Formats: sequence, C-alpha cells, structure tokens
Amino acid sequence: MTSLHATETIVTKLGARIGATVDNVRLGGDLDPAAVAAIRAALLEHKVIFFRGQDHLTEDGQYEFAELLGTPTTPHPTVTSQGVKTLAIDSENGRANSWHSDVTFVDRIPKASILRAVHLPPYGGSTTWASTVAAYESLPSSLKVLAENLRAVHSNVYDYAATQVPPENQNTAAYRAEFRSTRYETEHPVVRVHPETGERALVLGHFVQQFVGLTTTESQALFRLLQDRVIRLENTPRWNWQPGDVAIWDNRATQHYAVDDYDGAPRRLTRITLAGDIPVGVDGRSSVSLTGDAAHYSIVEQVAAAA
Repeated sequence: MTSLHATETIVTKLGARIGATVDNVRLGGDLDPAAVAAIRAALLEHKVIFFRGQDHLTEDGQYEFAELLGTPTTPHPTVTSQGVKTLAIDSENGRANSWHSDVTFVDRIPKASILRAVHLPPYGGSTTWASTVAAYESLPSSLKVLAENLRAVHSNVYDYAATQVPPENQNTAAYRAEFRSTRYETEHPVVRVHPETGERALVLGHFVQQFVGLTTTESQALFRLLQDRVIRLENTPRWNWQPGDVAIWDNRATQHYAVDDYDGAPRRLTRITLAGDIPVGVDGRSSVSLTGDAAHYSIVEQVAAAA
C-alpha cells in the first residue's frame, strides 16, 4: 500500500488545550514526506496525537517510522533488559501510575515519545496526558515570575511509595533495581522555553526531588501548588487504547499518567523516545547534569531557535 499525502491527512482536535486524532495515515518507514511534515505540525500544535488502525506496525516498523521524526535514543538510560530497539512498557514490571514526563532525570530530555499498543487488558488501562504549556499559561503573573526563577533537581532515584502502596512483586522489584542501577541527577529550569514553538512550559513530574535553595518542606508545598496546575482536567485528554493504536507526544510540553484500573490483567506497549535538546530557561540558563553521563543514551539534538 502506498502512503497517503498530507492533503488527505485528517487532524481532529480532542480538546481546546491538548490532543488530536490523526486519520488517513499508514505509519511506517515509507511514509510520504508531506505526511511526516503534517504529523510534525500536528504534534507541535496539539502536544499529543493519536492514530487508530495501525495493526500492521511491527517493532521494526515503529522504529523506522520514529527515524522519520528524529533520532531514536537507546531504549532507556539504565533499563537494558526490556528491549533493544524499543522499551517494553509491561505491567508485569510495575505500573507507572503517577504524573511524569519521560526521562527528565537526564540533561537531554527526549523531545517526543512514540507508544504502540501490543497487548491490552479487557478493560481499563487508559492513559492521560496533560499540557505543561497550558499549565504555565494558566498561572497568575506572580506565580509565573516565581516559577521562571526556580530550578529543580530531578533524579531516577525517587520515592515510589509516595504515590503508590501496593506490594512489590519480584519482577517489579528487579525492574526498579535496574531503573536505579546508575544514579542520575540533573538540575532543570522549572520553566523551559520550547525550542521549536517558543512556548513556555513547566518542567515537573515525579522525578523532581527538590527545588534548588528551598527546604524539603518548602519544595513539597511548592511542587504541589504548581503540579496541581498541570493536571487540571481542562489541560488533559484521556485515551482508551484499542489494538493497533499509536500515540505520539511532545515530551517537552506534556506529562502523562497510565491509569492502573485493570486489576491483574496483562498490559504491554512498546515505547521509543526521540533525542531532544538540553532545556533552556527563561533567563537563558541551560539544564546542568549533576550526576551521571547520558551520552550513551542519546545525542543532544541541535534545534534552531524559535522565532
């Protein structure tokens, strides 16, 4: 089957602030360049986009498609046992049911993630995204000034028990040990300037350990204040997965949350992240790696400055 041209691509908004479906596209490494351009544009505008009916897509096809949008990273900075080309998002290894952006504990935060449904539970297992751009824009001017002058330390060694209390099984314990096998800490601006759109976005999520210069108690209170802006329902769409679905999100402008409401049923998806730049704050200061070198995980993408 030949790929469809961008003129035949149908983009349908899901909400005022975030989310769209993209139809009349058959994803793969042979996708028409005009359709690739339309997908890029839709992603920048809508932050997360969804494709139905991609049942033909294999792991290789997912990877070849990803290469059209950017440079795929290795599957993960520390987790090497869950795939060579893609990272298995497998419920047998735990459930990431807390709000986060992918891999913010390194300096080169991925620009985008591509997630493909492989095996779905009979009910539940949806995923919700939130616009961190809309969250920033909703802040009153006084809080914008505060956030723009904050920096936060993100780490892959964080408190899982803070957001979930179910007992660990053997697979989950092993996965978390591998996840923490090399410690990473990075200082990021709390407000970053999007390198392609120029929009300002909050950089938060569950990898945040502490705000620089504040106590733990102060950090927790301020984190909750700002994070609550991110996850307001007005800033979110919720996607109910079907076989053959693919989701792509701008990791520089969103957080996401995999809803754990499918009991003990298996759920498996495959994820590819695309290399991103090093975030820059409103003041022009870049993120700084404090612990760990992510060079083996990802290149640093060079992006032309936003107009």
